[in-house]
Amino acid sequence: MARPTIADIARRVGVSKGAVSFALNGRPGVSEATRARILQVADEMNWRPHSAARALGGARAGAVGLVLARPASTLGVEPFFAQLLSGLQARLSAESMAMNLLVVEDSAAEIETYREWTSAHRVDGFVLVDPTVRDPRFEALEALGAPAVVLGGPGRFGALSSVWADDREAMLSVVDYLAALGHRRVAHVAGLPGLRHTQRRIRALRDSVRRLGLVDTVSLPTDFSDAEGAAATRTLLSRPGRPTAIVYDSDVMALAGLGVAGEMGVRVPGEVSIVSFDDSVLTRVTHPGITSLSRDTIALGGQVAEVLLQVIADPALRRDVKTATPRLVVRESTAPPAPGTAG
Repeated sequence: MARPTIADIARRVGVSKGAVSFALNGRPGVSEATRARILQVADEMNWRPHSAARALGGARAGAVGLVLARPASTLGVEPFFAQLLSGLQARLSAESMAMNLLVVEDSAAEIETYREWTSAHRVDGFVLVDPTVRDPRFEALEALGAPAVVLGGPGRFGALSSVWADDREAMLSVVDYLAALGHRRVAHVAGLPGLRHTQRRIRALRDSVRRLGLVDTVSLPTDFSDAEGAAATRTLLSRPGRPTAIVYDSDVMALAGLGVAGEMGVRVPGEVSIVSFDDSVLTRVTHPGITSLSRDTIALGGQVAEVLLQVIADPALRRDVKTATPRLVVRESTAPPAPGTAG
């Protein structure tokens, strides 16, 4: 069926198109009885405002966009993104705002989506996640003039606002704790190597070597999947002089690593300690419970949505919001290294 227009409503009611426009936009110029009849017919015909017409009239779309250039297979098992989306939508729903979500292959497809959605006036602003080194998305959104908030930092993202936690400080707290237990051989099963937060965590471990007297450290990048987390763990536990502690960049990979350790007969925490960078229900229901960096991810999503709503209301506004650094929650997966294995 063809999309109903203002002209169709006008013919049905027997009034001018101008009268219909006044009624639908809440403007004076028609009687209340006529307005009520026009709104009733519009509802019966399932009329909806055309996005291009809304854009020309300066009306808002009533939605924000989140485009994710990550493998859909990893998104489906990561509690972090489910909690982030819950927090985002809860805050947006309070303002009757919707969220358009799309998973794409790469940053080029992500940028093209920004252009299409901005041109069609499908959204009022964007949430960006996973900022990368030399990220082309910031310049693209600035050129479009679209309100946007980046989840990630620290660091400037052109004119875009940001909400972030200190990944370096969080990683240092983990390494300090492991060193205090006596660990000197610490490995890191990292996320995607091009991500800024992955690079900050890798540098934090590397910078701790001399300060804490570590004798062997390594970071192995992955795609955040359980399969690559498991493969990296097998590689690490098969090495001569294997690490006595492994830090994982996600709880899914930490759980996979725990499974590999059991498969290889390596006791946790007797022979290797395990720490996760995320603290979801996965780290709490397994045995042993996994020591994790904990934060309220739902609240984080709400903060991102709040800043985006502020930027949509005032496009000239730029916010740089640092959130609380994730805190270490110690569980049964960490302990001092076995005698004779620390150095």
